[in-house]
Amino acid sequence: MRLSVIIKTLNEQRNIERAVRSALLAVDEAGGGEVIVADSLSTDDTVKIAARFPVKIVQLVDPSDRCCGVGAQLGYQIAQGEYVYILDGDMEFEADFLNEASKALDANPRLAGVGGMVREMNLDNQEFLNRSQRGLRHMRQGPVDRLDMGGLYRRSALQAVGYFTNRNLHAYEEFELAARLQTAGWRLERLAIPGVKHYGHTESSFKLLGKRWRSRYAWGCGELLRQAWGQAHCGFVISRLHVYRLYGAVLLWMLVVLLMLVLAAWTQTLGWLLAAGVLGVAPVLLMTVRKRSLSRAVYAVSAWVVFAAGLVAGTVRGTAASPTQPVSFSRLQ
Repeated sequence: MRLSVIIKTLNEQRNIERAVRSALLAVDEAGGGEVIVADSLSTDDTVKIAARFPVKIVQLVDPSDRCCGVGAQLGYQIAQGEYVYILDGDMEFEADFLNEASKALDANPRLAGVGGMVREMNLDNQEFLNRSQRGLRHMRQGPVDRLDMGGLYRRSALQAVGYFTNRNLHAYEEFELAARLQTAGWRLERLAIPGVKHYGHTESSFKLLGKRWRSRYAWGCGELLRQAWGQAHCGFVISRLHVYRLYGAVLLWMLVVLLMLVLAAWTQTLGWLLAAGVLGVAPVLLMTVRKRSLSRAVYAVSAWVVFAAGLVAGTVRGTAASPTQPVSFSRLQ
């Protein structure tokens, strides 16, 4: 079989029909294959809607297994395609992308995966607006060090590095995959053609930030560090993921402010309290100047704090399972 598209879902009833229809059309135009819906025990009508279409459906049996990294691995366990694509349930394929991506893999045997241009459809939320405006290097055309937001991968490359995505990660699962592939000598590339539309979350910025913590998404960079420690790709992870430097600086800033407050209470000195106040608000003031918006500055600093705390929490969190251990599932269709 030539192609397998794995659609990761958790409560995507609003988006799943669009994702499935686009995947079936893309697979057909690229020479045929299969579409697999890998569901993380949705409590809405996601599975019911997906079952209306000629797709395979697999579902977790243990809700404690839910995380970003488990969905693609779950679908991969039954996938048969020579090339395998990760598609989130809130995404939609652009016309002809899979066809062009598979041609690129055919033409270059050292290429492990290819992605396309990503179009953000929801720019009301600050997280997605920032993402679309930053012009990240790995989201541009050409050789890249990761395929965030989905990619088409060569099965033989995935087999060579042991597994598809790490079932323990609540974020950064595609970066972890990229680290393993490139450490093993494979290459990744983003094509200068439309790949997917991403519809994303519709919650307000701060509501989504709270959700990022409750779902442990904010723990992802810490979990990644813990999983990579002692592995061949650890150096790649530490050197290429720049948020470690940012969150490390934020943790140091928080620690210094806390120490100043302790000293103020211990010595009953107003100077320490004033110093803590000035240092505490300094990042917000600096970001206000940079972004020309107080609300955007407050959100940015709040996000730094949440994800820096997540770095600590994810690093100390115990590993749930070996990433090579099969994911337990039930076959629904």
